[in-house]
Amino acid sequence: MAVMERDTGHSVDHRDHTHTHRDINGGWLRPAVFGAMDGLVSNLGLVAGVAGSDASNKVIVISGLAGLVAGAFSMAAGEYTSVASQRELVQAELEVERRELRRHPEDELKELAAVYESRGVEPDLAMEVARQLHEDPEQALETHAREELGVDPGDLPSPATAAVSSFLSFSVGAVLPVLPYLLGATSLWYAVVLALAGLFACGAMVARVTARKWWFSGLRQLALGAAAAAVTYGLGAVFGVALG
Repeated sequence: MAVMERDTGHSVDHRDHTHTHRDINGGWLRPAVFGAMDGLVSNLGLVAGVAGSDASNKVIVISGLAGLVAGAFSMAAGEYTSVASQRELVQAELEVERRELRRHPEDELKELAAVYESRGVEPDLAMEVARQLHEDPEQALETHAREELGVDPGDLPSPATAAVSSFLSFSVGAVLPVLPYLLGATSLWYAVVLALAGLFACGAMVARVTARKWWFSGLRQLALGAAAAAVTYGLGAVFGVALG
């Protein structure tokens, strides 16, 4: 509803203003993105390298499927270990902070007040805000964790979520270079075109949650995949001749 301000005569819009943010700490986006990209690029490179050595379609398919399975499990295990280690480190630091709040509450109170003062809050008000937050031990811990560690204790990434996201996305990406051969194709070009189209689509989709232009992100991923395929195909051709 628009309200007329009497002192200025200007109309001020007081309609409710709300907005939402995407979840950026859920632990699934990064492994999903990296998993899909890695699956596409690595398996395209593998298929191109094997095809460059003049191997049979059967060998290409077996190699591609083996690369899919091995890569998916490797990505999942790596993501699980990485996120679990990070989570355990944060939890250890939270325990340190919880112990300090219990043993030295006054020092921690002054520390939090000093943080607010450094941001321009008046000293008396900063101390009062810190005091009120310290009335609830869990609220105090959460506030100190955010201010000192930059983390939200209630929103830590899940190792299982990261592992599953990575496994599934890698598998989807890695199957694209093999799919044409599974459907009866006999030329590498079908696999290259499909995989590069997938890379462009992934890059364009990633741009929806970043500040990049969709076409720039898509072309960047396409170029990286094409470079990987070209290099591995060349190496496959060289070693195929040398070992033939």
